[in-house]
Amino acid sequence: MKTKLLALAFGALGALTTFQATAHHSFAAEFDGNSPVNVTGTVVKVDWTNPHTYFYLEVETEEGDYEEWAFEMGSPNGLMRRGWTRNTLPIGTEVIVRGTRARDGSFKGNVQTVLISETCERMFAGTSQRDFDETAVATEDCEQ
Repeated sequence: MKTKLLALAFGALGALTTFQATAHHSFAAEFDGNSPVNVTGTVVKVDWTNPHTYFYLEVETEEGDYEEWAFEMGSPNGLMRRGWTRNTLPIGTEVIVRGTRARDGSFKGNVQTVLISETCERMFAGTSQRDFDETAVATEDCEQ
């Protein structure tokens, strides 16, 4: 009896784990690799949560209005292996973001790099875009 109960418990655990894994999206499902974005704005919020870290920018348009962009990066653990900490993007920091726009055209993107304007520090964001070449991103947009 104990063996059957144990087998049932492991089976249920396996089914739940498989369900959660299939809930995660692929890059191509949400983002358009042919729609690059290059956005400059001020950090207004950062969420270090699994499976992705998000940060939000306030971006001024040419008309003087403001848009709030949401940017998806890799997992917190993956970012920490790349040198990120929870303090890398403090609220109020001006950054230049290069990445790929959401398929639905919303103000959302998948980040390839973040350039911190003040220091011109380039941080890679653990993008899940397959053909991204980290060596192709320069810092020419930074203020020196």
